[in-house]
Amino acid sequence: MDITESTILTAQEVQALLLKGPFHQWLGIEVAQVGEGTIELSATWREEWVVNIAGGYTHGGILATLIDLTADWALVSKTRRGVPTIDMRVDYHRPAKGNLRCYGKVIKFGRKTSVAEAQVLDSDSQLVASGRGVYAMPSERD
Repeated sequence: MDITESTILTAQEVQALLLKGPFHQWLGIEVAQVGEGTIELSATWREEWVVNIAGGYTHGGILATLIDLTADWALVSKTRRGVPTIDMRVDYHRPAKGNLRCYGKVIKFGRKTSVAEAQVLDSDSQLVASGRGVYAMPSERD
């Protein structure tokens, strides 16, 4: 299952795979870059994300979703698809407003499980959330 640099999916190919999911479409996710064990995504702000009307802050559930999604899809250079989440931790650093930028990278790639982390930044490049997930790897039969 080792993928070489020449077979890494392009950002456009990953975008097509990612957008097969209606929830991902609703989130407004765009794939900016894909590398060996890394990914950069953007998420376009939606009014439905707001938890605090007075402040206009994004709900923590959206931030947790972006952490999970970004860490998961950082594995795409190895798995060529999203994989199931086994466990996840999210830390919230400050209220989030506006469009978001997400960065993910693989920490450990294993045969049965892998670990990846992600950061979500706001439109001012301020860290709003970070986290790490453990993901189940596809078997040879999958």
